[in-house]
Amino acid sequence: MRADYPTLAKQIAALTEGETDEVALMATLACELHHADDRFDWTGFYRVTEPEVLKIGPYQGGHGCLVIPFSRGVCGAAARLQETQLVPDVEAFPGHIACSSSTRSEIVLPVFNAAGEIIGVLDIDSNQPDAFTVDDQTALEAILRDTFARA
Repeated sequence: MRADYPTLAKQIAALTEGETDEVALMATLACELHHADDRFDWTGFYRVTEPEVLKIGPYQGGHGCLVIPFSRGVCGAAARLQETQLVPDVEAFPGHIACSSSTRSEIVLPVFNAAGEIIGVLDIDSNQPDAFTVDDQTALEAILRDTFARA
């Protein structure tokens, strides 16, 4: 099953309408996204909790890394560069942090608040190689923008 992004975006908008708490929004998105697509093996957020540091936030799936500096891994690169990281093969990504040995590919998207400040990253891992596309990136970026730009 692949995510039906237009329907998913409407569902998330309805569920989060009026909510401004970032952690509540992250928890809702992690749940809805994780169960919308069979490719999504681990779906969650890492929150910016201090300068240049990400800490685990709401997620679905097995355990995640607790702390990730901006200087390390795919999540760190997304936060540091403030750009989505689309990684078809995690083993080929320099400095990849293996939180789970089953992860083969991932997409990590920066999350911005209404003021345009980075507040975290959305990390989606797959146990399938080359699982994510530019279409996933475009749809997920729109969902994040629509959800967090108003918070």
